[in-house]
Amino acid sequence: MRRGVKIVAIAASAVMALSAAGCGGKKATTGGGGGGGDGKKSLKVGLAYDVGGRGDKSFNDAAYAGLQKVQQELKLDVKDLEAKEGESDNDKIQRLELLAKSGYNPVIAVGFVYATALGKVASKYPNTKFAIVDDDTIQKPNVTDLLFAEQEGSYLVGAAAAKKSQTGNIGFIGGVQTPLIKKFEAGYVAGAKKINPKIKVQIKYISQPPDFSGFKDPAKGKTIAQGMYDQGADVVYASAGLSGTGSLESATAEKKWFIGVDSDQYQTASAAEKPYVLTSMLKRVDTAVFNFVKSVGDGTVQKGDVRFSLKNDGIDYATSNPAALGDMTTTLNDLKQQIISGKITPPEK
Repeated sequence: MRRGVKIVAIAASAVMALSAAGCGGKKATTGGGGGGGDGKKSLKVGLAYDVGGRGDKSFNDAAYAGLQKVQQELKLDVKDLEAKEGESDNDKIQRLELLAKSGYNPVIAVGFVYATALGKVASKYPNTKFAIVDDDTIQKPNVTDLLFAEQEGSYLVGAAAAKKSQTGNIGFIGGVQTPLIKKFEAGYVAGAKKINPKIKVQIKYISQPPDFSGFKDPAKGKTIAQGMYDQGADVVYASAGLSGTGSLESATAEKKWFIGVDSDQYQTASAAEKPYVLTSMLKRVDTAVFNFVKSVGDGTVQKGDVRFSLKNDGIDYATSNPAALGDMTTTLNDLKQQIISGKITPPEK
């Protein structure tokens, strides 16, 4: 999530939730010019969630963690808005415009689904700094693209799955079959085959574009995982947002292994589920959001692509369940260093 920047997290909730929790009343001046009589400006940070929203224990929650860090460390006003199921680009435009015209600057759009909307809103508000996660199609002077090497972290958890599997059969569940989620799949399969060239990888997507419900359907996530376990898989990696919570339920019921995504899902799992979370592929959206906000404040924000990978701690794998990982961390850390050095290049397709 950044070029050599440290890790942090971002927050979400509705306006009423923010005021009820006392989240919206903190302000702080930070360098960057304009606005105040003291030559400094007080930033107000706006964030718009992707499908699934806060509480998905994955992608959006990583953004939420970053927003929390912004509030706690930088002492800035924040406001976050939820997406609606089945909404149009016009809904997204209205959400981004609401933040921009209300004086929120910077504004972060969480997810590539905001690309069309942001392309229109960024032009209308040239003095507002925008960032978008997982998209690089909006090339405007006031837009920063926060991009990730998801295939690198997926390669590592694929290797973990292959090492842990006793059946030589593992699974991958994608929320929606997009080029972005195919990066997760490609890295996972390559990492698994690095450990066991003959391993079987079951692959299934919950939905196809333009249907993005696959990121918010725990029932289908559970059903698909169950089917994979029934067909011999003993490890399943779910890159499916909120739907992954259903896959973890299935893993727990079957006493098989689950691999989380984006956030460390061991940390949000129930006591009954924790023993079955092998690891998670960490996509540090929290760090990306925090660093972007900080760069706006100190005047170092850059337009265009900002990429996060294993090399700058924007991607990683979770080690919060050492009893499950055992001594395989030695192998995973060796593979990690080979990726950082360029000796291994995980595929994106």
